[in-house]
Amino acid sequence: MLERLKHMLIKEFIQIFRDPRMKAVIFMVPIIQVIIFGYAVSTDVRHIPIALYDLDNTPSSRELATQFEGSGYFDIVQRVRNEAEAKAVIDSGEAKVVLRLNRGFSEAITGGRTASVQMILDGSDSNTTSIVLGYAGRIAADYNKRVLLQRISRTIGGRFEAEPVTIVARAWFNPNLESRFFFLPGVIAQLVMIISIILSSMAVVREREIGTMEQIMVTPIGRMEFILGKTIPFALIGFVDVALVSAIAVLWFQVPLEGHLLTLLFATGLFLMSTLGVGLFISTVSQTQQQAMMTTFFFMMPAILLSGFIYPIANMPSAIQWLTYLNPLRYFLVIIRGVYLKGTGFAVLWPQMVALAGLGAVMLSLAASRFKKTMA
Repeated sequence: MLERLKHMLIKEFIQIFRDPRMKAVIFMVPIIQVIIFGYAVSTDVRHIPIALYDLDNTPSSRELATQFEGSGYFDIVQRVRNEAEAKAVIDSGEAKVVLRLNRGFSEAITGGRTASVQMILDGSDSNTTSIVLGYAGRIAADYNKRVLLQRISRTIGGRFEAEPVTIVARAWFNPNLESRFFFLPGVIAQLVMIISIILSSMAVVREREIGTMEQIMVTPIGRMEFILGKTIPFALIGFVDVALVSAIAVLWFQVPLEGHLLTLLFATGLFLMSTLGVGLFISTVSQTQQQAMMTTFFFMMPAILLSGFIYPIANMPSAIQWLTYLNPLRYFLVIIRGVYLKGTGFAVLWPQMVALAGLGAVMLSLAASRFKKTMA
């Protein structure tokens, strides 16, 4: 058995690396993608272009505008003079926000009344709009606190700087709240899934297309030997890709790897069992490589969207949440983020690992059973 498996592995490696372009696809493409995604995938919003529509034009209104610009979140790119200009800058996209300060703003503040400030936002991107409103609320709260302290100081006839309640926040695992640290481990998981499924989904159907399936059928190789011969090379390639992109994430983007590398490698092996099982199953049910490729993309898009990488699973409908339990990427995202950012190990992550092992065993069994039917 070992001798037959050895020859099967040699054949697979020769077939994979025979084309020099395949080496680039397997090793260079993940590196390029993780570098591009490392810079592109971020929810941090900075330097939002803002237009100022100041009808009051007093020291108080200018002070608030200065606070917006000095916060680091907003850049005043234009000052508009009327409603038409305000509408034009939003329509053209020159500014995402128009900050309107009405007449009487300063008078209301000095008179102890509430002064209204209007923000006109481009709501076409709801996520960015929500973040902008959060930033604006924070700036307004700081401005309000300063105004209230000045009023109290004038009332008591002296300087008053004490705050009744102060919240001291401490963020564990990601102290600077870098969204890149959260997303990059997820990008690594996605790249491993895409590479492993695409390669394995072509494994069996390629033998059928090039006419070597009949030769394999007449050899003494068994089903399990065939499945192992098709799985082990892609699993080793998956481990190499994980090592490469993880090194870039840690050394280039300074993503902390708090956990043990052994935990990450073990979980990666379980994840590869699932993804390779899915790929081999697709390969056994497909008639052509084109059909296998299309089926692979039909699987990968829902897998990414239902993994929690972009949209929180808790916000999905109950029926969809149950469906996500069949998604191996869901479990691996919890594991890889836990290992990278929290330093968690087997004691905490064992439920996700058990789920991956179960899914991998089921998918590899289905692929093996389909191969038996194909051989028949």
